[in-house]
Amino acid sequence: MKIGVIADDLTGANATGVRLTKEGFPAVTVVHSSPFPKDQGYDAVIMDTDSRYLPTENAAERVKTAAEELNHWGAELISKRIDSTVRGNIGPELDQLLELFPDRVAVVTPSFPASDRVVIGGYMLVDDVPLQKTDVANDPVKPLTTSCVPELIEEQSTHTVHSIGLKDIMASNGHLQKVLRDAFQSGARIIVCDAVTDEDVERIAATLKEIPEQDIITVDPGPFTAAYASACAEEMKQGGRILATVGSATALTGKQLERLIEDVDPTVVYAKPEQLASYTASWEEEVQRVTEEALKRLAEREVLVITTHRQGMELINLKAKAQEEGVTEEALAKRMTDGLGSITRQVIERGKPEIRACYSSGGDVTASLCAFSRANGIALEDEVIPLASYGRLVGGYFDRLPIVTKGGMVGDKRSMLEAVKFLRTKL
Repeated sequence: MKIGVIADDLTGANATGVRLTKEGFPAVTVVHSSPFPKDQGYDAVIMDTDSRYLPTENAAERVKTAAEELNHWGAELISKRIDSTVRGNIGPELDQLLELFPDRVAVVTPSFPASDRVVIGGYMLVDDVPLQKTDVANDPVKPLTTSCVPELIEEQSTHTVHSIGLKDIMASNGHLQKVLRDAFQSGARIIVCDAVTDEDVERIAATLKEIPEQDIITVDPGPFTAAYASACAEEMKQGGRILATVGSATALTGKQLERLIEDVDPTVVYAKPEQLASYTASWEEEVQRVTEEALKRLAEREVLVITTHRQGMELINLKAKAQEEGVTEEALAKRMTDGLGSITRQVIERGKPEIRACYSSGGDVTASLCAFSRANGIALEDEVIPLASYGRLVGGYFDRLPIVTKGGMVGDKRSMLEAVKFLRTKL
């Protein structure tokens, strides 16, 4: 998938390029008036027009030139990168793009929640302060006199601006899809969406992906374009699967698993911990049962989760079971993680479609996975989030297999989701 981004300044271009790279789209920034890159190894090209403070006619002309180059390159997604505090020639530049691409609609999602820029009821807040009450209002070249994004764009544009509020954004996906379809069918050319969290931005992107008959121009400071590109790319990917092995019994792990299921809709195969925490025949029986079910269901979804963690489950009384079997509690705990390690190895070995990346939650689970795969270690390459590492298995049966490892008490409710999203970029 080729992505063409037009940015009105270089630092903004770089910021969007980095986000796209993290989503698995190698990106290059082109400084204004420099030749278009000849290297065809890039999935995203970000053109800097250096047009934020130019007269409107000049800004529009530069956008036209950049858009024509990106169109000639074959960009499938066109994005207009705007300032996170909506400074610049947004209206005239969008008008120019809509003239060049008459079948497309500009969907503006100005929020950048990670940087405390959110839009509620059309009004932008920066660190909880209305935009017009911040230092941006005193911009020496183009001061802002309103915090209302639709109003600001409409003042600059020849088009009427349609708004979609937070109530609709936070409703069901089916409702939001209907609201967007109604806006498209009404003839709206510019639509501004509220968003206060990363989840809101991702929901807008995912819903738009479900309306493939309407081509759009993404307009934002970076997060929305990255989320939409990622959502579209998932539709195009085929083949490899991601295997997530989750053995931690913590409440946090439960919340992370819930969030992963909500956002990714993976195939989930549950292993019975009481069967695996045993030196009786139940261990082998459960290993084989879960392995066969996982292999049978592997083709259903891109992500397969194998876990001993089920909502509302009661913890095993390891002390009583250890006394019953005449072993230590530690031995039974290890037996459980070894069961998950054995299942994981067999699924990776025999899986069709092929497992091309894996995730493990819980240090003991990771150790068992390495032991059963005969890996000598993990060649570390990156940090997904603090205390969650990305690397590749070294040696053994699955040499060079990408893996993310994370402790059961690490991160927040999004951490498992972020790990899986990161692995998607490595497929």
